[in-house]
Amino acid sequence: MGSQGGFGQSKEFLDLVKSIGEARSKSEEDRIILREIETLKRRIVEPDIPKRKMKEYIIRLVYVEMLGHDASFGYIQAVKMTHDDTLLLKRTGYLAVTLFLNEDHDLIILIVNTIQKDLKSDNYVVVCAALGAVCRLINEETIPAVLPQVVELLGHQKEAVRKKAVMALHRFYQKSPSTVSHLISNFRKKLCDSDPGVMGATLCPLFDLITVDVKSYKDLVVSFVSILKQVAERRLPKSYDYHQMPAPFIQIKLLKILGLLGNGDKHASEQMYTVLGDLMRKCDTSTNIGNAILYECICCISSIYPNPKLLEAAAEVISKFLKVGLFFEVVVLCNLYLFCYKIVMLLNVQSDNHNLKYMGIDALGRLIKLSPDVAEQHQLAVIDCLEDPDDTLKRKTFELLQKMTKSSNVEVIVDRMIDYMISINDFHYKTEIASRCVELAEQFAPSNHWFILTMNKVFEHAGDLVNIKVAHNLMRLIAEGFGEDDDTADSQLRSSAVESYLRIVTEPKLPSAFLQVICWVLGEYGTADRKYSASYITGKLCDIAEAYSSDETVKAYAITSLMKIYAVEIAARRRLDILPECQSLIEELAASHSTDLQQRAYELQAVVGLDAHAVESIMPSDASCEDIEINALLPFLDSYVQQSLQNGAQPYIPEDERSGAIGISNLSNQGLSESSTHGLKFEAYEMPKPPVPSRPPHPVSHVSSELVPVPEPSYSRETQFSPPNLPVSSSSAELKLRLDGVQKKWGKPSYSSTQSSSSGYSSSAANGASQLESAAPSTSQPRESYKDLKKVEVEISSEKQKLAASLFGGSMKSEKRTSTSHRASKGSNHSTEKSSVLKSSAASIDETKIPQLLPDLLDLGELAPPSTVAASVDPFMQLEGLLDQKEIISSGSSAVIDSSNKVPDIVSLYSELHVGGQSSQTTLSPLSSNGSDSINLKRTVSGGSAQATKGPNLKEALEKDALVRQMGVNPTTRNPNLFKDLLG
Repeated sequence: MGSQGGFGQSKEFLDLVKSIGEARSKSEEDRIILREIETLKRRIVEPDIPKRKMKEYIIRLVYVEMLGHDASFGYIQAVKMTHDDTLLLKRTGYLAVTLFLNEDHDLIILIVNTIQKDLKSDNYVVVCAALGAVCRLINEETIPAVLPQVVELLGHQKEAVRKKAVMALHRFYQKSPSTVSHLISNFRKKLCDSDPGVMGATLCPLFDLITVDVKSYKDLVVSFVSILKQVAERRLPKSYDYHQMPAPFIQIKLLKILGLLGNGDKHASEQMYTVLGDLMRKCDTSTNIGNAILYECICCISSIYPNPKLLEAAAEVISKFLKVGLFFEVVVLCNLYLFCYKIVMLLNVQSDNHNLKYMGIDALGRLIKLSPDVAEQHQLAVIDCLEDPDDTLKRKTFELLQKMTKSSNVEVIVDRMIDYMISINDFHYKTEIASRCVELAEQFAPSNHWFILTMNKVFEHAGDLVNIKVAHNLMRLIAEGFGEDDDTADSQLRSSAVESYLRIVTEPKLPSAFLQVICWVLGEYGTADRKYSASYITGKLCDIAEAYSSDETVKAYAITSLMKIYAVEIAARRRLDILPECQSLIEELAASHSTDLQQRAYELQAVVGLDAHAVESIMPSDASCEDIEINALLPFLDSYVQQSLQNGAQPYIPEDERSGAIGISNLSNQGLSESSTHGLKFEAYEMPKPPVPSRPPHPVSHVSSELVPVPEPSYSRETQFSPPNLPVSSSSAELKLRLDGVQKKWGKPSYSSTQSSSSGYSSSAANGASQLESAAPSTSQPRESYKDLKKVEVEISSEKQKLAASLFGGSMKSEKRTSTSHRASKGSNHSTEKSSVLKSSAASIDETKIPQLLPDLLDLGELAPPSTVAASVDPFMQLEGLLDQKEIISSGSSAVIDSSNKVPDIVSLYSELHVGGQSSQTTLSPLSSNGSDSINLKRTVSGGSAQATKGPNLKEALEKDALVRQMGVNPTTRNPNLFKDLLG
């Protein structure tokens, strides 16, 4: 750009870029940007801004955003610029929005229509700009809006458009694989595209697909090998070369794919051997990109089915990576020019030396799994990397050493790791190194004594970064010993552990996990060999508890260890001397706010007061590894339970039956307990039977709540049920349903969908019908072709020779630790079977579907006195009263309907029009508003003919409707004759 801008930018914009580049500090740069933000906020809202000027403002906003400041006030201007028809402005707008916005931004919805329109443009540059925005801005919700157009662009005549369309589909697959799962075959087709760029872009989605499912793409091995061979033979245009290497990034991606396809497949791997050998011979090792291809070749060779010749060639390449610093040491200094050339070459090699060594160490770690002898050829180079000042290279070398570890060199490797762990301050990597040391020590420890000393070092220097499980494993190892019947060796091991911990405990600031181990070991084995007195060990434990008074866990371990030592002294019938500091510690913990510490202190006081025989029983000596058998049935309590039952105690109710115990006891007296079932029932409902009323022996009013189940299409699937045969209390008789001011409307009854189990009931008579309420909470439960290198004599120090001999000497076969095998702890697991069926007093939901009772909507008058009216609660019974109202023989308020009566059979009631003789039972009409003004809709029931009624035959309509409902069929249409007369 010139002084006025080669691309039309103003001098103000050029000065901004220049001032940012010349800023000497971050604060100065921030001042420049903040001043620019204030300027843009004023300029961007001015009216009639020229498009060229607005484009410059947006580019300046891009500078502001890229330098970490907020430019959200100008986002909408960038969105507007994407709508412009000018190509330059549209591309600028797309560039800005892809930098400003993310896929979840609120302004994305304003760009989708523009993208859809631009994807159909005749100008392929516009289409490419829109596809670029698609890859960056389209989220999972908006993929279906542009997916058809992107798929159509896969066949575009321009290769740039096809390439970007493949990239867009790949992005869609990464965001929502299910959205493009039916388009996977398009990637296979584009692999055969005539343009190498489209083919190269297709390799990326295919790599992701093969990573997920290798078997489905085994048939493409031949195609990938053919493409790689053509690329290596330079059949692609020169424009794809990079540092004289033909399409190196396509080669790298193909090698990654072949490594996946050939893993564990001998037949597929055999097809790759030839092309891999040709690649390793043709690669130029003088450039970084050539070395990168060689590294990928080694990775591919180590992944596929092994081939000896390829493994040998890979080892030679690794040797070159690790010894690259020695190649230019021999230079003939003929003149000054050659001397300067030597200096330059050494500097260049030294700058790349760490990178190549890193690649060599990583590649060596891959090959060592297939050919362990490879590491011995490069032992001195590995030691040089271990002593290199480059921290990254040193860490990679430790990873290699971990793979090379065996029982003969584990001591050297773990010691070097611990030394390195002490020297670093990175807590994350220190934790990783500590875990590696623990893993290697547990797997390859030559002796238990070395393992304990190594764990002490790890705990001491890594602190609480070590997993607490390591502490538990260390305790178990000390308790189990060598796992053999050698008590002398076990005693020596424990004595050495006690001595080491008594020496370490004097050091300040020990980690909590290590202190727990120390307290446990001193409590278990501190006085076992009688080398140290009980007073000395207890004094040390009190010192630990006092020094770490803020750590309740350490104090808990300390007080428990005191109890163990005192128990041993009491059991051995030796004189027990409690130090004053120990007594004060016990008293302090007994008054602690921690209930755990209180309990431990009280237990210690109780143990001290017991005799020797009792202490031997409750705290046997050296029993930490003994198996404890637990009988969940607790048979020792059988005699006590039987005696209590004989004395009148209630029997134990299992936990799964406790919730329904009250309901069972209530309904068991009535003989109505039913088992709950939760499956679907396909049997039809039983036909209802007519009630047979009878007088009860006591003057207590009962109301039958057994109703005819009436399924409706609009009713909820969940049902309510109310318990049958409930007595009406005297207090509930005063309760009334207040319907003052409630508008009374006709309509189909709708029942509440809340499923409830009845725990409390109250019934009250209102509007001539008893109200039955039930309330209870319910719960729903709802993964050698290379040139020989010149050999240079290198003087090797004796120290390095010794280190190399210790690391690489001996057999390289993996040896597992056998001497430190742990005994598997035995324990009896007792699981208590729990019943899945809840025994409840409520009837089965599937068997009895009783709708909630509703008030009488037909009563338009005043409320009848509850003491004088006792009516049925079935709404269909109320409708029956319109046709067959019988008089009931009542004597005061003692009229009852027996709870054992069956549901009335409507069909049988109206089987005949004429009933001979005199009826002995009548029914009270629920439609009486007053005692004197009752609607007379009765028919004659004692002799004589039926009275004529107006309108259609309501009895026949009622019979049909009731019959289909009883058969479990829901009417698709309402019966036109059912309520015709009632509604007028």
